[in-house]
Amino acid sequence: MDPDLILRWLHVIGACVLLGTGAGIAFFMLMAHRSGDARFIAQTAGTVVLADMLFTATAVIVQPITGALLAWRLGWSLTEGWVLTSLGLYIVAGVFWLPVVWIQVRIRRLAQASVDAGTVLPVGYYRLFRIWLVCGFPAFAAVLAIIWLMIARPVLG
Repeated sequence: MDPDLILRWLHVIGACVLLGTGAGIAFFMLMAHRSGDARFIAQTAGTVVLADMLFTATAVIVQPITGALLAWRLGWSLTEGWVLTSLGLYIVAGVFWLPVVWIQVRIRRLAQASVDAGTVLPVGYYRLFRIWLVCGFPAFAAVLAIIWLMIARPVLG
């Protein structure tokens, strides 16, 4: 089997996992939040944290490895404009994704504490959810832009 084809396949699958998991997590967290049900929110946030650890974190590790190997095998310079822009956007996505993971853990804990105590969700939950939502937009946009750059490979700079 062609090693370049395998690398491309792994790299594309990793990009799909990042995009798909991000979209899925955002959808399920938003639906749980809109329910206002602390039990549902706690359960959903727990599943989302697990999905982020299993799928997103794995793809986050695999992407730069397969990308660097592809560039090396295909003779692309890591200093090409589209590659550098992709790497910069990858860092942007990571800067916004890392707090999101921590927030998801906190949301899960706050919602579960509300369930255990039989109380409404605390004000802190709503503040964290807003931050989570705001952080999601640039992270998701960065991933979309990276995928476009991977496909188009425009001449930049």
